[in-house]
Amino acid sequence: MDNTPALVLPAVKGILNEVKKAVIGKDDVIINAMLAILAGGHILLEDMPGVGKTTLALAFSKAMSLDCRRMQFTADVMPSDVTGFTAMNKSTGAFEYHEGAAVCNLFLADEINRTSSRTQSALLEAMEEHSVTVDGITHELPEPYIVIATQNPVGSAGTQLLPESQLDRFMVRLSIGYPDPASEADILKSKKSSSALDSIKPVISADELFSLQKMTSEIYADDRIYRYIADIAAATRNDGDITLGISTRGAIAVSAMAKATAVLKGRNYVIPDDVDYVLIPSAAHRLVLSSGSRSIAEAERILKKTAASVKQPRI
Repeated sequence: MDNTPALVLPAVKGILNEVKKAVIGKDDVIINAMLAILAGGHILLEDMPGVGKTTLALAFSKAMSLDCRRMQFTADVMPSDVTGFTAMNKSTGAFEYHEGAAVCNLFLADEINRTSSRTQSALLEAMEEHSVTVDGITHELPEPYIVIATQNPVGSAGTQLLPESQLDRFMVRLSIGYPDPASEADILKSKKSSSALDSIKPVISADELFSLQKMTSEIYADDRIYRYIADIAAATRNDGDITLGISTRGAIAVSAMAKATAVLKGRNYVIPDDVDYVLIPSAAHRLVLSSGSRSIAEAERILKKTAASVKQPRI
C-alpha cells in the first residue's frame, strides 16, 4: 500500500506550525498556500497593503530552507533584472551570464502589478518551464522552484492588470484579509519583542521538499475524478456568464491541488470533495466574465453556480 501520507504529513504539519508563528489567525490561507507548494505550483496573493502577504512568503521560505530572493516590482524594473543578463568579462574577453533575481528556489515578486507588462512577462518562462533564456541560451532554475507574487487590488494607484496568460500560470490566488480583533491583538502583542520570523525554524531542506512534491504528484486519482474536473472545466466554457473558462492548464492545477488535499487529509487517493475544496482558489482567478467585471467575489460566485450544475461521481 502506498504510504505517501505517512511520509509527507509529519513534514507538512511541522511547516504549518512554524508558519503559524508569523502569520496569526489565517489558517485557511496558510493551508491553501501549503497545498499549492506541495502541488508544485505558484501562488498569487492579492490584498491591500499591510496584511502580511510578504511575511507569509518569507515564513514558508524559512520553514523549508529555501533560497529566497525578493524583488520589489516598480515601474523602472527591467526584464533583465528578473532573468539576468550576459556581459563581457574584460579579463577573459568571454561573455558571462549574471543571474537575475528569479534564479533561486522561492522568488518573491512583491507588488507584481506595479511594473510594466514587459517585465511581468519575463516571468512566464520561469514559471512554466523552470528556466530562463537570455541571449538565446537557456539556464535551468533550481528545484524546487516557486513564485509567490503579491499584488494590490485592481484599481489601486499605480497598478495595472496582469494578463490572462500570466494569471493562468498561478496555481492559486489567495486573499489574506484583515485579522479578527483577537488575532490582531495577538499580532500586536508578538511585536513587543523580536520579529516573529526570527522564531521560525527550518523543518525540511529544499531537496526534501522536492521529494515531497514528487510523492504528492503520484497520489492515485480514479478516472472518474479526472472526468469530473474536465466536466467542470467544460461547463465554465459553455456558461453564458463566462467569456473565458477554465483552461487545460487550470484543470491540471485543480487536479494537482486535489492530490495535495488528499495527502493533507491522510489519504493516498483523491475523492470528489477534494476537488470541490480546491476549486475556488485554483480556478476563480482564471475566469473572464461576460459582464466585464474584475471582481474576484463575482467570479467565485459564478464558478460555484457553474460547478454545482456538474454531478459528483460516486466513488
